[in-house]
Amino acid sequence: MLRVTINGRPHTAPAGVTILRALQTAGVEMPTLCHDPRLTPYGGCRLCVVRVEGQPRPVTSCNTPLADGMVIATHTKELEELRRTLLQLLARGYPAEQVRRFPEKQFHRYLLAYGVEPAGNGAARFADASHPYIHVDMAQCVICYRCVRICEEVQGQFVWQAWNRGDATEIRPATGKNLLASDCVSCGACVDTCPTGALEDKTLLALGVPTQWTRTTCPYCGTGCEMNVGTRDNRIVTIRPALDAPVNKGHLCVKGRYAFGFMDAPDRVTEPMIRENGAWRKVSWEEAIGFTAGRLQQILAAHGPDSIGVLGSSRATNEDNYLAQKFARVVLGTNNVDCCARVCHTPTAAAMKAMLGTGAATNSYDDIEQARTIFVAGSNTTENHPVIGARIKQAVLKGARLIVIDPRRTELAELADCHLAVRPGTNVPLFNALAHTIVTEKLYDEAFVRERVAEWDEFCRFIQTWTPEAAAPVCGVEAALNRAAARLYATEKPALSVLGLGMTEHVQGVEGVMCLVNLALLTGNIGKPGSGINPLRGQNNVQGAAHMGCDPGSLTGAVAVKDGQALFESVWHAPVPTKPGLNQLKMVDAAAAGKLKALWAIGYDLLLSNANMSSTQKALGQLDLVIVQDLFLNETAKQFGTVFFPVASTYEKDGTFMNAERRIQRVRAIVPPPGRTKTDSDIVCDLARAMGRGEFFDYATPEAIWNEIRAVWKAGGGVTYDRIAQAGLQWPCPTEQHPGLTVLHAETFNVGKQAALRRIPFRPTPETVTDEFPFLLTTGRSLYHFNAGTMTMRTPNAILRPADLLDIAAADAKRLGLQDGDRVRIRSRHGEVVLPAHISDVVQAGQPYATFQTDQVFVNLVTTPHRDRFVQTPEFKVTAVQLRKL
Repeated sequence: MLRVTINGRPHTAPAGVTILRALQTAGVEMPTLCHDPRLTPYGGCRLCVVRVEGQPRPVTSCNTPLADGMVIATHTKELEELRRTLLQLLARGYPAEQVRRFPEKQFHRYLLAYGVEPAGNGAARFADASHPYIHVDMAQCVICYRCVRICEEVQGQFVWQAWNRGDATEIRPATGKNLLASDCVSCGACVDTCPTGALEDKTLLALGVPTQWTRTTCPYCGTGCEMNVGTRDNRIVTIRPALDAPVNKGHLCVKGRYAFGFMDAPDRVTEPMIRENGAWRKVSWEEAIGFTAGRLQQILAAHGPDSIGVLGSSRATNEDNYLAQKFARVVLGTNNVDCCARVCHTPTAAAMKAMLGTGAATNSYDDIEQARTIFVAGSNTTENHPVIGARIKQAVLKGARLIVIDPRRTELAELADCHLAVRPGTNVPLFNALAHTIVTEKLYDEAFVRERVAEWDEFCRFIQTWTPEAAAPVCGVEAALNRAAARLYATEKPALSVLGLGMTEHVQGVEGVMCLVNLALLTGNIGKPGSGINPLRGQNNVQGAAHMGCDPGSLTGAVAVKDGQALFESVWHAPVPTKPGLNQLKMVDAAAAGKLKALWAIGYDLLLSNANMSSTQKALGQLDLVIVQDLFLNETAKQFGTVFFPVASTYEKDGTFMNAERRIQRVRAIVPPPGRTKTDSDIVCDLARAMGRGEFFDYATPEAIWNEIRAVWKAGGGVTYDRIAQAGLQWPCPTEQHPGLTVLHAETFNVGKQAALRRIPFRPTPETVTDEFPFLLTTGRSLYHFNAGTMTMRTPNAILRPADLLDIAAADAKRLGLQDGDRVRIRSRHGEVVLPAHISDVVQAGQPYATFQTDQVFVNLVTTPHRDRFVQTPEFKVTAVQLRKL
């Protein structure tokens, strides 16, 4: 520790901090206008100047390192006069009315504190109202460069730029005539850091300054960003990132920052409904619950417990999902319970559990900054997980090496040392060829293989035939590039892998992930910081939904039903069914066959989301009872719903989420739920009581539910609400003294000391191109929308991306006579849809790409019935299609 004197008093501070940080720790408030703790300090505004004994002139505290023995003075008469003079210079021409309107703004507070009156009337400078969320008025700009720097240093987008010099300096977008036409990705970081209001949220200008702030976790992707939500008059006014959040470190994306308007959408359903004679009728909760309980009891009596299925929600809390699976097992007596993990990362969980013993991320997001090489497989990270994508970008800009495996030339692929543009459906031969190079060139970690890896000889014999030259014509990646990527991953260590749905949504989804685990085992890139296998989970609580037991074969904690039966029965005081349950794809099959009679879909638009929609439609049409529980009348409800339960959103209830790095975080009610909506947990408990099982669902609070979860899930036993009040904890965390484990498999795997390499033969997808269907279509998400668009399409994000598009290569467009915006009929062996064309240099010729996020199009009408043979995940990523200009 360093010993210093501050304003005549002794203090200590750790080595390596700046003077400003030491002052802040000592409780000394310092004015700083150009400083933001997320940015590299540079001392531009000079408001933070201090006197250091022995220095000839004042120094800026934000970028001056603290030294042992320093004697520091912060608020002498000389320094205060200097600050007042600096503020007077900055206030020349500044609009005085803005200080009166928003006195809490950082710059305005300083003007008021130092008695400086702005001398201007807001003379015309660059102003822009083009963006749906961000208002620009550079008459309030003091050229602190924080917007420029945060866009570069945190987001890596380089949108803002200083134009001209001296007094003529002006901050404007670097490209485009306005912000909407620029390269802005609407993350809001520039607004968040602006000290004056030159950049401001339109919602705040319209609704007023927040009167209350509440910390919670983002309701969108599985990154798990923490944020502070500002409210006024029980309405959300603005959302800001939590600066101390370990996940996002003071950053958010467009969805978490701005896409909260869905809560007040005019079509939000706020009363329960029953469909009668084809029309919905609003009813009381008593009638809705009583009707549903009666119908379920009739079906149970006539057809047995396995004639009913329950689908948990990846948008709901851990507590909600725990109760959903408990309801299926205790009230209905069936293991027919699942969630949307089935159609995304269940292959990852299955592959990693089979090989390593734990089906979850091995490392933490903080390992991104520790990795020398980052391996991105099947993930368009900057669009689908933007905050993680930004962290990867920043790591690469600071020198990390990057390998990207993706058919498209994504933003990260543009930055990559090696971009392997694999042909969709051929991940297995590509990864086998990578393993071949590592083995034959002796790039493997000999010590790690000897101590921690099994079936080495068998694997070496198997991999001999998978040369990069043999794989090249199959996967479309040149042998030399394949070898270069293998050498980079094996030698520039530690190397961290992240993977997305481009790895899992295939007929060989499980096996493709096994191939990726093989590479980590071969190179020793597992069990240490900066390495590992890290799935990027799609929805905010898809990791938690599955882990809470919304899986037909697993109870809470991902323990097999037969292995956890005794413990759960002792805690629940109720029997646990042991007959194997149906996953959601098999539920659809059983419905089509007339065996499944009822389905309860909680926060999941099954019809819009599942592949091969026509088959799903036929199956749902066979059901006697379809219970839909959601915010809006989704497509499943519109076409097939019998009962509709309206629910509270994430912003309207308490609980926890579990993010993709195994971190459990708090969710808090920000505003009261509208109308007669209820939380998912309350609805489950009400229905259990109506079916005579209320004694098993008697909870006073979400925390009481969580404490029962802790009782049945030993690896999470140490995670209490108090411990995660400010930041989450990663499991395993078995006791309340345990800090949570950030890196798994350091000494051993959950399957034992050694993990076996898997020998994976290539089994090509049945979906092949022909003269009739010459294009290979891939589907996925976009930056501005979330999954089925249920929430984001009801916000101004619909302005930023109003429709699904078909990205098509210029060569293909020319051959088909297409221009941007032309309507294209997409026909597969399974159905057809129409989308507007978007000519793109991101996709390869012959490999168009479509999003599936609007209910106007139903892109999944064309996707295939093919599934992974182990876990039934649909093959969304490979569909042979024909394209025709309309």
